[in-house]
This record gives sequence, structure tokens and C-alpha cells, in this order.
Amino acid sequence: MDLLKEMLLKEATVVNSDVLKVDSLLNHGAHPRLTMEMGREFARRFKGEKITKVVTLESSGIPVAFCTAYELDVPLVFARRKKTLPDDEEVYSVRVPSYTRGMMTDLIISRELITPEDSVLIIDDIIANGDAAKGLVRIIELAGACLAGIGIVLEKTFQTGGKWLRELGCRVETLVKIKSLENGQIVFE
Repeated sequence: MDLLKEMLLKEATVVNSDVLKVDSLLNHGAHPRLTMEMGREFARRFKGEKITKVVTLESSGIPVAFCTAYELDVPLVFARRKKTLPDDEEVYSVRVPSYTRGMMTDLIISRELITPEDSVLIIDDIIANGDAAKGLVRIIELAGACLAGIGIVLEKTFQTGGKWLRELGCRVETLVKIKSLENGQIVFE
């Protein structure tokens, strides 16, 4: 995705050799035309799969996942980090470390939203160590659903998340792979 690469070079900020700030593109804002193009691209890449749901995390993954679900004409489900009803026990819940937050966080999806009949496509904004994606994979397993694949907007290939998911046997499609953030520069694969 050349447009995404251009926008990253123009608007992203390298915080350090591990962290890329992409607030205006993914984490705090979105460019609607770019976001729609990312959704179309994921839909194109997974066109041959029987997908019944797109799943993502709140909140950064929602715009791209929404556009992907729209293009595939399937429902979107997003994992929450907090229960909406304190006494709601009808949820799948997995605790995972958050790389960007530096703490443990819960991923929660209502049991009625994912069933054993579903074939799920996970969409995530950025993968570093892959803990959030691993948590979503675990929830899909707990639900007895099928994992059709995982779409990642940005993969930092110098970290282990994408590699681990592929070794697990997951189909992973990445729009842009980042090889390095050394010396304050984004280096694409």
C-alpha cells in the first residue's frame, strides 16, 4: 500500500527504536479515504475465505475493521477492555499484556456475538509483540469459532508478534511491514 507508506512518512513520528506514533492515521484520528482503501485491500486479500464476522479491539482497530466489514458485508465485533455491565458473566474474557500501555489489560467479547458457526477475520492496527492479537485468537478458540485470518495494518517485523502468529499457523496479511525505526527513520521491508 503505497499510499499508506506515503502517509506514514509524512505524518508518523518515530518516538524511539521500538515505538512509532501514528495518532493522525490510526490511534487518535483517521483519514477516511485512506481508511476505506485499507478496508478494501483487506477485503480483497481475504475474498476467497468464508468470513461471517470481523473482530478487532477498541479503539484504534475500529475504523479499518469497520471498512473491512463493510466491504465484506459482514458484522463487526470489537473487543472491549472493560465490561459494560458489572455483573455480565456472559462474556469471553482474556487478560493480556499491553505493549503500549505497559500493563495487563482485559479483552472482553459478549458470548452472543461470536458462535461456533462463525468464521472470523481479525483486523488489528499495529502488531509488535502480538499479545493483543494472541488474546483475540484465544477468544475465538474459546467461542469454538473458526479463524479465517488476521489482517494487520502495520507490522513491526523487528518484533516477534507477526512471526509468532505465522508459526502458530495463522494466515496473516500485513499492509505495511516496518523493518526498523533506528535513528529516527522508518525503514520499510
